[in-house]
Amino acid sequence: MARKPSNNRSRLHVPEPPFRPGDTPDYSHISVPADHTPVRPDPLCDPHETSEHALKLIRVLRFSGEAVGDWKPDLSAEQLRNALKSLMMTRAMDERMFNMQRQGKMSFYMKSTGEEAVSVGHAMALNNSDMIFPTYRQQGILIHRGASIKEMMCQCLSNAGDPLDGKSIPVLYSFKKHGFFSISGNLGTQLIQGVGWGMASAYKNSDEIASVFTGEGATAEGDFHYALNFASTYRAPCIINVVNNQWAISSFQGIAAGEGETFAARGTGYGLATLRVDGNDLLAVYAATKWAAERARNGGGATLIEHFTYRKAGHSTSDDPTKYRPENEPEVWPFGDPIERLKIHLIHLKEWDEARHEALAEECKTRIREIYKDAESMGNLAGDTQVNDYTMFEQVYEHAPDHIDAQRKMFEAESD
Repeated sequence: MARKPSNNRSRLHVPEPPFRPGDTPDYSHISVPADHTPVRPDPLCDPHETSEHALKLIRVLRFSGEAVGDWKPDLSAEQLRNALKSLMMTRAMDERMFNMQRQGKMSFYMKSTGEEAVSVGHAMALNNSDMIFPTYRQQGILIHRGASIKEMMCQCLSNAGDPLDGKSIPVLYSFKKHGFFSISGNLGTQLIQGVGWGMASAYKNSDEIASVFTGEGATAEGDFHYALNFASTYRAPCIINVVNNQWAISSFQGIAAGEGETFAARGTGYGLATLRVDGNDLLAVYAATKWAAERARNGGGATLIEHFTYRKAGHSTSDDPTKYRPENEPEVWPFGDPIERLKIHLIHLKEWDEARHEALAEECKTRIREIYKDAESMGNLAGDTQVNDYTMFEQVYEHAPDHIDAQRKMFEAESD
């Protein structure tokens, strides 16, 4: 007997963000844990003992400023104040460079506003000899590691002070001396490179580890899964960080399957230790990173950490976030602002106050302005970059192709 056609046809599900421009954002669907769970296991535990850590959220700071729970780190007031300064210097630099791009002084910029604690907290927990494979929002790591802010700015301005001679896109920093691998604009490629570096470190019997970053959107790429497979199979001494800031360019995290299980849970499927952390809580980021680093250095293998945070600004200066999300959405994000939360914690400890905070904010702003003036004196895109045009032929090919060599000779002849 012939089967009758069914009206119950399969349909595709196209994820949609919960709010669009003009909507009133309501984050009641996101639970802010009150008991600051889960507990802190032994760093060398079996990976499956961290399966609940991939679904819950590690937090230390209460909104009142109190630090509580098993993950509470032992940091001095001086360390906390230094961390706060790094957060505020990062934000001040972002503001200055964003404004200079709008004035045509550089071609492009990307801010890390709202995510600074991920970078600074992470840098605090690692050794300076550990290798970072970053994305374009980890400038806080460079600042906390003491990298030259002037050189960072020159790399953005593509001027005579840029050691890359303007060959790279602004914000794709390269700082070998600070263990900061050259950033790739094709997000995801650095994942397997970072895992490979960690494997090489273990092969050489070194205690240096690798820490690699990606955004939640790039977890949908094959590179992410290759990296997890190698990290798990060879127990590579590395940390794989997924910064879930809710948005990948103009696509919300649901497009990368964020409506299902957490991004941290993807590590569980590969047999990796997994942690999910409040990325706006500097103490929690520090504690989770310290745990993962101890595990990696002592033969426990890799850890995947999902940093649950929020991208307050646009994806880049080429993006207008008001086209795809409500304008006031960043202000109502339920986990607050990382700078404000650390400030409140220091005040709770009676190691800070509003007057000192305002003074530090002004100090950071002034210092960044002075450094920028010094950097811009070496050229900018709106005028003369002061970069020797001939450098376009250098350090690109080991052996230049014939057509490039012909162009070089033509250039030399015209310059004479």
